[in-house]
Amino acid sequence: MGVVTMKELLEAGVHFGHQVKRWNPKMKHYIFGQRNGIHIIDLQKTLKMIEVAYNFVKDISAQGEAVLFVGTKKQAQDAIYEEATRAKTFYVNQRWLGGMLTNFSTIKKSIEKLKQIEKMKQDGTFERLPKKEVAKLEKRLSKLEKYLGGIKDMERLPGAVYVVDPKKEHIAVAEARKLKIPVVAIVDTNCDPDEIDYIIPGNDDAIRAIKLITSIMANAVIEGKELLSKAISEEEMKGEEFGEVEEEVEEVAEKEEAPIEEENIAKLEEDIVLEEELEKENIIIPEEEEVLE
Repeated sequence: MGVVTMKELLEAGVHFGHQVKRWNPKMKHYIFGQRNGIHIIDLQKTLKMIEVAYNFVKDISAQGEAVLFVGTKKQAQDAIYEEATRAKTFYVNQRWLGGMLTNFSTIKKSIEKLKQIEKMKQDGTFERLPKKEVAKLEKRLSKLEKYLGGIKDMERLPGAVYVVDPKKEHIAVAEARKLKIPVVAIVDTNCDPDEIDYIIPGNDDAIRAIKLITSIMANAVIEGKELLSKAISEEEMKGEEFGEVEEEVEEVAEKEEAPIEEENIAKLEEDIVLEEELEKENIIIPEEEEVLE
């Protein structure tokens, strides 16, 4: 069974594009036709391409890489937050700050400040500060949390970026392309598909359409993480089994060595006794080299 059905796409209104006059000619390949001045997206193509995007996101996640969800338009904010949170991945749903990817080292300094203020609030430092200072810190914390809260635990650049409306999020797309980070996106009829690595032709304005596609990408992240967790568990089990086999081999080796040593000692004792008896009878055993000659 596929990751989504044609019925689900239709019910969510994924097939509705923009007004004909607002189209991007590069999207012609993904358009089925038009109705009442609105372009209709070819859902047969969407169905296939969403499957490709799903498998890509799943594979990226299974490699231990993060997928950053981006959607700052009003219709996308809730879906981005809810689905990224469900998939335990990173997100930006308020405003894309220039340099979030290309100047990540500077962004990390702001994230560190966010964490520092959070710690001050939790450990009781706020209670020892003047009310005016606390108010300033609270205001700064609120602002940092609003714009950076979704990426505050992102230690390194993501393995891929999922975008709702690449036309609106053109700065995020440009930064990802500059860093050669693959971009997966819902691409409506007014967008440029050439900027996107994994295109999902669809309605990027309807809340239900955005929610459906974003939930599918979140499912891909979750499945990828499960595959990674399973692979790690199997490797650990192999390591434990290998350790047990080594211990068994050592035990067997010790058991095998013991009788050999006892046999050697017994043989040596027999040889000594034999030599003593031969000496008594004045019989001299020649050296090994003399025997060979």
